[in-house]
Amino acid sequence: MKRNGKKDELPESFASPEEAGEFWDTHDSADYEEHLIPVKARIRVERRHLDIEVDDEVLRALERLARSRRKPASRVVNELLRKELALA
Repeated sequence: MKRNGKKDELPESFASPEEAGEFWDTHDSADYEEHLIPVKARIRVERRHLDIEVDDEVLRALERLARSRRKPASRVVNELLRKELALA
């Protein structure tokens, strides 16, 4: 948090993850770039989020099916799409 144009000093360490979370909830890491260490990373995206519109009837059927299988609806949708698209 900046006060009078000055940023708070970055603590050397935090007593707990909660304390660190509280600090970063109110501070912007961009204000502390001089403390950041560049890293090289490879990221492999295995899942993506897609918003789609479905009829109420379809949604209710999906929710019933998910409950009967004791799985999240997103997993059931993935399974149904894999089967329909012959990706299984």
